[in-house]
Amino acid sequence: MASGPFSSIRWGKNLFILISGLIILITILFYTLPLISLILRITPAEFITAICEPNVRSAITLSLVTATTATIIVVLLGTPLAYMNARIDYPGRKFIETLIDVPIVLPPSVAGLALLVLFGRRGLIGSYFNELGITIIFTSVAVIIAQIFVAGPLYIRQAKSAFAMVDQVYESAARTLGAGRLLTFIKVTVPLARTGLISGIILSFARAIGEFGATIMVAGNLPGRTQTMPLAIYGFMQSDLTASIALSIVLIAISFIILILIRIISGRAA
Repeated sequence: MASGPFSSIRWGKNLFILISGLIILITILFYTLPLISLILRITPAEFITAICEPNVRSAITLSLVTATTATIIVVLLGTPLAYMNARIDYPGRKFIETLIDVPIVLPPSVAGLALLVLFGRRGLIGSYFNELGITIIFTSVAVIIAQIFVAGPLYIRQAKSAFAMVDQVYESAARTLGAGRLLTFIKVTVPLARTGLISGIILSFARAIGEFGATIMVAGNLPGRTQTMPLAIYGFMQSDLTASIALSIVLIAISFIILILIRIISGRAA
């Protein structure tokens, strides 16, 4: 029987492998078992029945429409800002970037309260809309505003990194050949940065469709009007657990698809 220092090293190595394996197994189970138990909680027939309920279908439709709208607005407004932050070292740029990043770490309840105070009937901006007979709070517009507020910074950060990685030599060459700044941006910069931009769009959409805290404070939880999937899950918890689980499974599926898309895009970029 082997003994001595080599035996001790082998025993220590095996112990390390065993402990590492247990840690990995526990970690995997910790993150997968809750999702698996949720999926196994209802039968396929119950899932289909729940999805076909009017309030559930309304929540799914509203989530997809508002998240898509919010993402489009984020891209339209965030792309020029991201490009400017990546290319121009203007005074106060770091401060502005920090302000834009605040919603990422801000508690959802604080974000919702801030938007409520801003767009409420007596709010800084909402009071002027109220005088015109326009109500923002507790409407689908408020849902979109909340989604833009929390999802926008993710896209802007990703887009800025994508633009920063584009070699300016290509842009200079295009301008040398007679292309204007706008044409160069559309034909050269955006195509070269498209992988990062698409990843940012996907991340922004995922954050928007999963938004809960700010939305419920600024838009409420009104079925058919402001009740998105996360809000419906919360609302159905007491009255219809099956519907709540069915919506949770839908969001799990959407999240899984989003992660796969990001990995595919990242793989192509590599």
